[in-house]
Amino acid sequence: QVQLVESGGGLVQAGGSLRLSCVASGGTFIFYTVGWFRLAPGKEREFVSVITWSGNSTYAHSLKGRFTISTDSAKNTVYLLMNSLKPEDTANYYCARDRARWRGVGSRAEEDYDYWGQGTQVTVSS
Repeated sequence: QVQLVESGGGLVQAGGSLRLSCVASGGTFIFYTVGWFRLAPGKEREFVSVITWSGNSTYAHSLKGRFTISTDSAKNTVYLLMNSLKPEDTANYYCARDRARWRGVGSRAEEDYDYWGQGTQVTVSS
């Protein structure tokens, strides 16, 4: 059974940075796409970023330039570096693994992901 565990969240002032980590156990990220999503109070869960098995990355339009997704295959870990954080970035951040291997373009659709972590809370104060 694949398990994903996120970490790195916390409380940060606006303009600050955080790096989230997503570690897989019982499985691997090799040849899979991994995505980050977030859920803010009163809102629906939304796509943040995704990286394919070949290293191609995609970002939500509003986040591009501030967030960077990367992988360390040896550590079975995907990272999300978040810079210039804003109060509206406050949310619970989740990582998820695609249900299919070899996807050439990362999916923004939640239904394409079958394994999810429990999330890590990011709170940005103004």
